[in-house]
Amino acid sequence: MALTKTIEEDKIEVVGEYKFVQVRTATIIKEDGTEISRSFHRKVLDPGGIDASDNFVDRDLSSESAEVKGICAAVWTQAVKDAWKAKLIAEKPA
Repeated sequence: MALTKTIEEDKIEVVGEYKFVQVRTATIIKEDGTEISRSFHRKVLDPGGIDASDNFVDRDLSSESAEVKGICAAVWTQAVKDAWKAKLIAEKPA
């Protein structure tokens, strides 16, 4: 009886005006090659944030897969980042 565990990104979606990237990860457990369990974890990546001086700080993608990095690079244009920054500043607590 051999148990194996694999983790794979099985769904990547771009949603909303600010092009948030949702990444679903599946954890798959197999016994002798037959899947016996599958669970999911989802995370949402936004383009970045603002610092104390309202400067835009890009989202750190260093721990993401090459595929996720490529999608983020394609959809997080300067216009998207500027709009997201403006929203963050507008909603910043006084």
